[in-house]
Amino acid sequence: MKAAVVHRPDRPPTYGEHPAPSAASGSTVVRVSAAPVVPLDLLCASGTSYFGVPQTPYVPGGQGVGVVESSDAWEAGTRVWFFATAGMKPGDGALAERCAVPDSDVVPIDADVPDELAAALGLSGIAAWMALSWRARLQADERVLVLGGGGAVGQAAIGVAQVLGAESVTAVARPSSADRAEAAGADVVVAYGDDVDALAADLAAHGPFDVVVDPVFGVASEAASRCLAERGRLVNLGGAASDSATYSSAVLRSRTASVLGYTNNALSAEQRREALRAVLAHAAAGRIRMRYDVHPLAEIEQVWSRFAAGESGARCVLVP
Repeated sequence: MKAAVVHRPDRPPTYGEHPAPSAASGSTVVRVSAAPVVPLDLLCASGTSYFGVPQTPYVPGGQGVGVVESSDAWEAGTRVWFFATAGMKPGDGALAERCAVPDSDVVPIDADVPDELAAALGLSGIAAWMALSWRARLQADERVLVLGGGGAVGQAAIGVAQVLGAESVTAVARPSSADRAEAAGADVVVAYGDDVDALAADLAAHGPFDVVVDPVFGVASEAASRCLAERGRLVNLGGAASDSATYSSAVLRSRTASVLGYTNNALSAEQRREALRAVLAHAAAGRIRMRYDVHPLAEIEQVWSRFAAGESGARCVLVP
Protein backbone atom coordinates (compact mmCIF):
# COMPACT_ATOMS: atom_id res chain seq x y z
CA MET A 1 0.00 0.00 0.00
CA LYS A 2 0.99 3.67 -0.27
CA ALA A 3 1.88 5.34 3.01
CA ALA A 4 3.84 8.07 4.75
CA VAL A 5 6.84 6.31 6.29
CA VAL A 6 9.25 7.53 8.97
CA HIS A 7 12.66 6.00 8.32
CA ARG A 8 14.66 8.17 10.74
CA PRO A 9 13.39 10.19 13.73
CA ASP A 10 15.23 13.31 12.54
CA ARG A 11 13.72 13.28 9.05
CA PRO A 12 10.19 13.97 7.73
CA PRO A 13 8.26 10.90 6.58
CA THR A 14 8.41 10.06 2.89
CA TYR A 15 5.66 8.82 0.60
CA GLY A 16 6.09 5.31 -0.76
CA GLU A 17 5.29 1.64 -0.51
CA HIS A 18 4.81 -0.01 2.87
CA PRO A 19 3.44 -3.42 3.90
CA ALA A 20 -0.34 -3.35 4.29
CA PRO A 21 -1.80 -4.47 7.63
CA SER A 22 -3.34 -7.90 7.83
CA ALA A 23 -6.51 -8.89 9.67
CA ALA A 24 -6.04 -10.33 13.16
CA SER A 25 -8.29 -11.34 16.00
CA GLY A 26 -9.32 -8.32 18.06
CA SER A 27 -8.28 -5.78 15.45
CA THR A 28 -10.09 -3.82 12.76
CA VAL A 29 -8.56 -2.93 9.40
CA VAL A 30 -9.77 0.46 8.16
CA ARG A 31 -9.48 1.79 4.62
CA VAL A 32 -8.42 5.35 5.40
CA SER A 33 -10.15 8.32 3.77
CA ALA A 34 -8.67 11.20 5.83
CA ALA A 35 -6.07 11.66 8.57
CA PRO A 36 -4.69 14.85 10.16
CA VAL A 37 -1.12 15.78 11.01
CA VAL A 38 -1.04 16.97 14.63
CA PRO A 39 1.70 18.08 17.07
CA LEU A 40 1.70 14.71 18.83
CA ASP A 41 2.60 12.97 15.57
CA LEU A 42 5.68 15.16 15.18
CA LEU A 43 6.64 14.76 18.82
CA CYS A 44 6.41 10.97 18.71
CA ALA A 45 8.33 10.79 15.43
CA SER A 46 11.09 13.04 16.79
CA GLY A 47 12.19 10.40 19.30
CA THR A 48 12.33 13.05 22.04
CA SER A 49 8.98 12.34 23.71
CA TYR A 50 8.49 10.39 26.93
CA PHE A 51 7.36 7.48 24.75
CA GLY A 52 10.98 7.01 23.67
CA VAL A 53 12.50 6.53 20.23
CA PRO A 54 10.02 4.77 17.90
CA GLN A 55 10.95 1.63 16.02
CA THR A 56 11.48 2.50 12.36
CA PRO A 57 10.33 2.28 9.67
CA TYR A 58 6.79 3.01 10.74
CA VAL A 59 3.71 4.90 9.55
CA PRO A 60 2.88 7.91 11.77
CA GLY A 61 -0.60 9.22 12.49
CA GLY A 62 -2.54 8.85 15.72
CA GLN A 63 -6.07 9.15 14.31
CA GLY A 64 -8.08 9.02 11.15
CA VAL A 65 -11.38 8.41 9.42
CA GLY A 66 -12.35 5.69 6.94
CA VAL A 67 -14.49 2.62 6.42
CA VAL A 68 -14.10 -0.81 7.95
CA GLU A 69 -12.51 -3.26 5.55
CA SER A 70 -12.33 -6.28 7.85
CA SER A 71 -13.25 -6.85 11.50
CA ASP A 72 -14.89 -9.35 13.81
CA ALA A 73 -16.45 -6.50 15.81
CA TRP A 74 -17.63 -4.04 13.14
CA GLU A 75 -19.52 -4.61 9.90
CA ALA A 76 -17.52 -4.11 6.72
CA GLY A 77 -18.32 -0.75 5.14
CA THR A 78 -19.07 0.98 8.46
CA ARG A 79 -17.84 4.59 8.45
CA VAL A 80 -15.60 5.15 11.45
CA TRP A 81 -13.12 7.36 13.27
CA PHE A 82 -10.21 5.49 14.81
CA PHE A 83 -7.39 6.03 17.30
CA ALA A 84 -3.89 4.66 16.73
CA THR A 85 -0.83 4.52 19.00
CA ALA A 86 1.78 4.96 16.25
CA GLY A 87 4.97 6.41 17.71
CA MET A 88 3.77 5.70 21.23
CA LYS A 89 3.89 1.93 20.81
CA PRO A 90 5.30 -0.28 18.03
CA GLY A 91 3.04 -0.37 14.99
CA ASP A 92 1.75 1.72 12.12
CA GLY A 93 -0.66 4.63 12.14
CA ALA A 94 -3.24 6.46 10.08
CA LEU A 95 -1.19 8.19 7.38
CA ALA A 96 -1.60 5.35 4.90
CA GLU A 97 -4.17 3.76 2.66
CA ARG A 98 -5.02 1.23 5.40
CA CYS A 99 -4.57 1.01 9.14
CA ALA A 100 -5.18 -1.77 11.70
CA VAL A 101 -6.24 -0.81 15.23
CA PRO A 102 -7.81 -2.59 18.22
CA ASP A 103 -11.57 -3.03 17.90
CA SER A 104 -12.09 -0.86 21.00
CA ASP A 105 -10.35 2.11 19.35
CA VAL A 106 -12.93 2.34 16.57
CA VAL A 107 -15.88 4.74 16.77
CA PRO A 108 -18.73 4.52 14.21
CA ILE A 109 -19.64 7.90 12.72
CA ASP A 110 -23.35 8.63 12.48
CA ALA A 111 -23.12 12.42 12.17
CA ASP A 112 -23.49 14.01 8.73
CA VAL A 113 -20.04 15.63 8.58
CA PRO A 114 -17.37 15.39 5.87
CA ASP A 115 -14.63 12.84 6.54
CA GLU A 116 -12.05 15.63 6.48
CA LEU A 117 -13.85 17.63 9.18
CA ALA A 118 -14.29 14.54 11.36
CA ALA A 119 -10.56 13.87 11.00
CA ALA A 120 -9.65 17.50 11.73
CA LEU A 121 -11.73 17.57 14.92
CA GLY A 122 -10.88 14.09 16.21
CA LEU A 123 -8.71 14.13 19.32
CA SER A 124 -8.72 17.95 19.48
CA GLY A 125 -12.50 17.94 19.71
CA ILE A 126 -12.37 15.18 22.32
CA ALA A 127 -9.85 17.17 24.37
CA ALA A 128 -11.96 20.33 24.21
CA TRP A 129 -15.14 18.49 25.17
CA MET A 130 -13.65 16.55 28.07
CA ALA A 131 -11.51 19.40 29.40
CA LEU A 132 -14.61 21.57 29.73
CA SER A 133 -17.30 19.05 30.66
CA TRP A 134 -15.30 16.53 32.71
CA ARG A 135 -12.16 18.24 34.05
CA ALA A 136 -13.42 21.80 34.53
CA ARG A 137 -17.04 20.76 35.13
CA LEU A 138 -18.25 23.84 33.28
CA GLN A 139 -21.64 25.07 34.46
CA ALA A 140 -24.23 26.97 32.44
CA ASP A 141 -23.77 30.75 32.47
CA GLU A 142 -20.10 30.63 33.44
CA ARG A 143 -17.54 32.73 31.59
CA VAL A 144 -14.91 30.89 29.56
CA LEU A 145 -11.52 32.04 28.32
CA VAL A 146 -9.84 30.00 25.56
CA LEU A 147 -6.11 30.48 25.06
CA GLY A 148 -4.70 29.65 21.62
CA GLY A 149 -8.15 30.32 20.19
CA GLY A 150 -6.95 30.06 16.60
CA GLY A 151 -5.47 26.59 17.08
CA ALA A 152 -7.30 23.31 16.60
CA VAL A 153 -8.08 22.69 20.29
CA GLY A 154 -8.90 26.35 20.76
CA GLN A 155 -11.39 26.48 17.88
CA ALA A 156 -13.09 23.32 19.13
CA ALA A 157 -13.17 24.63 22.71
CA ILE A 158 -14.90 27.84 21.63
CA GLY A 159 -17.76 25.85 20.12
CA VAL A 160 -17.88 23.32 22.95
CA ALA A 161 -18.11 26.06 25.58
CA GLN A 162 -21.08 27.60 23.80
CA VAL A 163 -22.77 24.22 23.40
CA LEU A 164 -22.36 23.60 27.14
CA GLY A 165 -24.07 26.89 27.97
CA ALA A 166 -21.25 29.33 28.68
CA GLU A 167 -22.42 32.89 29.27
CA SER A 168 -19.60 34.21 27.10
CA VAL A 169 -16.47 32.91 25.39
CA THR A 170 -13.37 35.07 25.09
CA ALA A 171 -10.41 33.86 23.05
CA VAL A 172 -6.75 34.84 22.99
CA ALA A 173 -5.15 34.48 19.57
CA ARG A 174 -2.21 35.78 17.60
CA PRO A 175 -3.18 38.30 14.89
CA SER A 176 -2.44 35.69 12.21
CA SER A 177 -5.05 33.29 13.63
CA ALA A 178 -7.61 35.69 15.09
CA ASP A 179 -9.93 35.15 12.12
CA ARG A 180 -10.10 31.43 12.92
CA ALA A 181 -11.10 32.15 16.52
CA GLU A 182 -13.77 34.57 15.28
CA ALA A 183 -15.08 32.05 12.75
CA ALA A 184 -15.26 29.42 15.50
CA GLY A 185 -17.69 31.72 17.33
CA ALA A 186 -15.73 33.57 20.01
CA ASP A 187 -17.65 36.54 21.44
CA VAL A 188 -14.40 38.49 21.91
CA VAL A 189 -10.91 37.89 20.54
CA VAL A 190 -8.01 39.43 22.46
CA ALA A 191 -4.71 39.79 20.62
CA TYR A 192 -1.85 37.79 22.13
CA GLY A 193 1.20 39.74 23.26
CA ASP A 194 4.41 38.81 25.07
CA ASP A 195 3.93 41.43 27.82
CA VAL A 196 2.14 39.54 30.59
CA ASP A 197 0.99 42.69 32.41
CA ALA A 198 -0.51 44.21 29.26
CA LEU A 199 -2.22 40.95 28.29
CA ALA A 200 -3.63 40.52 31.80
CA ALA A 201 -5.03 44.05 31.65
CA ASP A 202 -6.65 43.37 28.27
CA LEU A 203 -8.21 40.16 29.57
CA ALA A 204 -9.44 41.78 32.79
CA ALA A 205 -11.71 44.02 30.71
CA HIS A 206 -13.69 40.92 29.70
CA GLY A 207 -13.42 38.81 32.86
CA PRO A 208 -13.25 37.47 35.44
CA PHE A 209 -13.32 33.96 34.00
CA ASP A 210 -14.75 30.88 35.66
CA VAL A 211 -12.92 28.48 33.33
CA VAL A 212 -9.74 28.87 31.29
CA VAL A 213 -8.89 26.34 28.55
CA ASP A 214 -5.12 26.44 28.15
CA PRO A 215 -3.31 24.46 25.43
CA VAL A 216 -0.40 26.94 25.30
CA PHE A 217 0.96 27.70 28.82
CA GLY A 218 3.65 30.39 29.20
CA VAL A 219 2.80 34.11 29.15
CA ALA A 220 -0.85 33.66 28.14
CA SER A 221 -1.46 31.18 30.95
CA GLU A 222 0.16 33.48 33.51
CA ALA A 223 -1.96 36.42 32.36
CA ALA A 224 -5.12 34.29 32.42
CA SER A 225 -4.42 33.08 35.96
CA ARG A 226 -4.64 36.67 37.16
CA CYS A 227 -8.15 36.96 35.71
CA LEU A 228 -9.75 33.90 37.31
CA ALA A 229 -13.04 34.34 39.11
CA GLU A 230 -13.76 33.07 42.60
CA ARG A 231 -13.33 29.27 42.45
CA GLY A 232 -12.12 29.60 38.88
CA ARG A 233 -10.50 26.63 37.13
CA LEU A 234 -7.59 26.78 34.69
CA VAL A 235 -7.25 23.53 32.73
CA ASN A 236 -3.91 23.01 31.03
CA LEU A 237 -3.90 20.73 27.98
CA GLY A 238 -0.43 21.43 26.63
CA GLY A 239 2.57 23.70 26.27
CA ALA A 240 2.46 24.93 22.68
CA ALA A 241 4.09 28.24 23.67
CA SER A 242 6.18 27.16 26.66
CA ASP A 243 6.66 24.34 29.13
CA SER A 244 6.56 26.68 32.11
CA ALA A 245 4.42 29.46 33.54
CA THR A 246 4.59 31.55 36.73
CA TYR A 247 1.53 31.82 38.95
CA SER A 248 0.98 33.99 41.99
CA SER A 249 0.24 32.04 45.15
CA ALA A 250 -1.65 35.03 46.55
CA VAL A 251 -3.89 35.24 43.47
CA LEU A 252 -4.74 31.53 43.45
CA ARG A 253 -5.36 31.33 47.21
CA SER A 254 -7.37 34.53 47.44
CA ARG A 255 -9.78 33.21 44.83
CA THR A 256 -9.72 29.55 45.87
CA ALA A 257 -8.76 28.91 42.26
CA SER A 258 -7.60 25.61 40.77
CA VAL A 259 -4.96 24.74 38.18
CA LEU A 260 -5.77 21.35 36.62
CA GLY A 261 -3.88 19.15 34.20
CA TYR A 262 -5.56 17.27 31.35
CA THR A 263 -4.53 14.61 28.85
CA ASN A 264 -6.55 12.47 26.44
CA ASN A 265 -4.43 9.53 27.59
CA ALA A 266 -6.39 9.51 30.86
CA LEU A 267 -9.64 8.73 29.08
CA SER A 268 -11.22 5.33 28.72
CA ALA A 269 -12.23 4.12 25.27
CA GLU A 270 -15.86 4.71 26.24
CA GLN A 271 -15.21 8.30 27.33
CA ARG A 272 -13.36 8.98 24.09
CA ARG A 273 -16.20 7.44 22.08
CA GLU A 274 -18.97 9.40 23.76
CA ALA A 275 -17.05 12.68 23.56
CA LEU A 276 -16.37 12.27 19.86
CA ARG A 277 -19.97 11.41 19.11
CA ALA A 278 -21.12 14.54 20.93
CA VAL A 279 -18.58 16.77 19.15
CA LEU A 280 -19.43 15.43 15.68
CA ALA A 281 -23.18 15.74 16.30
CA HIS A 282 -22.76 19.40 17.20
CA ALA A 283 -20.37 19.91 14.28
CA ALA A 284 -23.02 18.53 11.94
CA ALA A 285 -25.40 21.18 13.26
CA GLY A 286 -22.78 23.90 12.74
CA ARG A 287 -22.28 24.59 16.44
CA ILE A 288 -18.65 23.42 16.57
CA ARG A 289 -16.45 24.64 13.73
CA MET A 290 -12.83 24.25 12.70
CA ARG A 291 -10.89 25.48 9.70
CA TYR A 292 -8.76 22.90 7.90
CA ASP A 293 -6.79 22.42 4.70
CA VAL A 294 -6.82 19.21 2.65
CA HIS A 295 -3.73 17.79 0.92
CA PRO A 296 -3.03 14.51 -0.90
CA LEU A 297 -1.05 12.00 1.16
CA ALA A 298 1.66 12.15 -1.52
CA GLU A 299 2.52 15.65 -0.20
CA ILE A 300 3.33 14.37 3.28
CA GLU A 301 6.97 15.45 3.25
CA GLN A 302 6.16 19.06 2.37
CA VAL A 303 3.16 19.27 4.72
CA TRP A 304 5.14 17.74 7.60
CA SER A 305 8.10 20.09 7.08
CA ARG A 306 5.90 23.20 6.93
CA PHE A 307 4.03 22.10 10.04
CA ALA A 308 7.28 21.44 11.93
CA ALA A 309 8.54 24.90 10.94
CA GLY A 310 5.35 26.56 12.18
CA GLU A 311 4.38 27.66 8.68
CA SER A 312 0.99 25.94 8.56
CA GLY A 313 -2.06 27.91 9.54
CA ALA A 314 -5.18 25.77 9.60
CA ARG A 315 -5.09 22.08 10.52
CA CYS A 316 -3.74 19.92 7.69
CA VAL A 317 -5.73 16.83 6.72
CA LEU A 318 -4.22 14.30 4.32
CA VAL A 319 -6.24 12.07 2.01
CA PRO A 320 -4.81 8.92 0.36
